[in-house]
Amino acid sequence: MRTHSAVSTFVKVALLAGFSIVLTSKSSANAQEVKDNALPVEAKKFAPAFPGNDAIQFAPAYGDRESGRHGTFGRFPANFETPAHVHSHDYRAVVLSGEMTNPFEGEENPPVLRPGSFWSVKAGSVHTTACVSSTPCEFFMYSNSSFDFKPNN
Repeated sequence: MRTHSAVSTFVKVALLAGFSIVLTSKSSANAQEVKDNALPVEAKKFAPAFPGNDAIQFAPAYGDRESGRHGTFGRFPANFETPAHVHSHDYRAVVLSGEMTNPFEGEENPPVLRPGSFWSVKAGSVHTTACVSSTPCEFFMYSNSSFDFKPNN
């Protein structure tokens, strides 16, 4: 019995040690990606998001939205709606100001998203995004992948 108990204890310790190493490795990798940083609101630098379209503006918070992992502030003018489109990668967003909608294909009565509201879009999902308030809208979007905009013709 002692042999079985000793083996059992050894296996438990080995599994815990292996699990601990995996967690430490993942924590270290994530720690390398995150840097101490602060971005005061007045330091955000908005610029047109796409050539020839000044309505949609983005300001980087971290990463690079054109090449990979990123956090990006977005701004739409009042009463503005994008054409139907898709993205190559998933993304998530939070409304910071104004009122927005993010109707998916066929959705007739999308919820109005007020400050503090969240939405997510799966890669390839046809949708529009709109600022439905009489004041401009601002949101924060983030993804582990790059961001693109492909009109759904």
